[in-house]
Amino acid sequence: MIISNLLFFIISLFVLIKSADYATVYSSKLAKMFHISEFIVSFFLVAIISAFPEGTIAIISAIKGVPEFGLGTLIGSNVADLALVFGIVALVSAKGISVKSQIIKKDFLFLVLLLFPILLGFDGYFSRIDGILLVLSGFFFFFTLSFESKMFRKKFNNIDGRHLFKNLILLIFSMAVLLVSANYTIQFGIGFANSINIPAILVGLTMVSIGTCLPELLFSIRAVKNNRDELALGDVLGTVIIDATILVGIITLIKPFSFNPIIIYVTGFSMFIAGILTIFFIATGKIITRKEGVYLLLFYFLYLIVEIVVNKLI
Repeated sequence: MIISNLLFFIISLFVLIKSADYATVYSSKLAKMFHISEFIVSFFLVAIISAFPEGTIAIISAIKGVPEFGLGTLIGSNVADLALVFGIVALVSAKGISVKSQIIKKDFLFLVLLLFPILLGFDGYFSRIDGILLVLSGFFFFFTLSFESKMFRKKFNNIDGRHLFKNLILLIFSMAVLLVSANYTIQFGIGFANSINIPAILVGLTMVSIGTCLPELLFSIRAVKNNRDELALGDVLGTVIIDATILVGIITLIKPFSFNPIIIYVTGFSMFIAGILTIFFIATGKIITRKEGVYLLLFYFLYLIVEIVVNKLI
């Protein structure tokens, strides 16, 4: 039972990641055909699709009556995005990740939004009012950024629009596979946790969170290799905000729930600290250097150790 649950969990998670990757590819192609700006494709479209693995898991978890599993996956994925993904991308890039000034103009608001779900969930309960506030705060961030950022005006040019219908069909198919695989990822993930007598939330915080951040990692590596650092930053930062505000808000609107406050005390504050580190590194020279990438990776491994130890003690 242990081996079969683990095997099917890994297979389901792999299919989930690949279907999200294909959904990203085909949605980007569709956006380019309509001459949508590069930063919108990155910060909105790719970020939204990149958030689909953890977002789908979170929503299905809420529907199945285990919203804390989805909450752990969302917040854990954010820690992985800010520390693990940025750390790896900074290491593989030639000169670190360069940063456009339009992004860091919103650094204070970015950190406030990361702190927002922590403050609302400090008592171990999310109400529907909390959900509404989180969703609205996420949309407010994207609205203010789009209103001010000049990067939204740079368009894709010379895009072949002959394969519109094909890309649309493949996007829909990818999304369908993503939904099915997310359902099985939750089922076998919880089954695996139960079979080895560990909290199911720990599986969401570690294995699922690391797995679901792979779309952002792969997209960001491709972006920096092509000297498009702003796309890498837009994807990761956009995904983090979507997870912390809009998606947490959605699962709360589906079903208000109580949860162990340890998720907030450990995982939530780790997310916030990772955000502070990232913004600090960005602010010092408008670049995340390879050395700073190592610091982010060390922080992530420390977070994993703390997470595992704390969950074994409770």
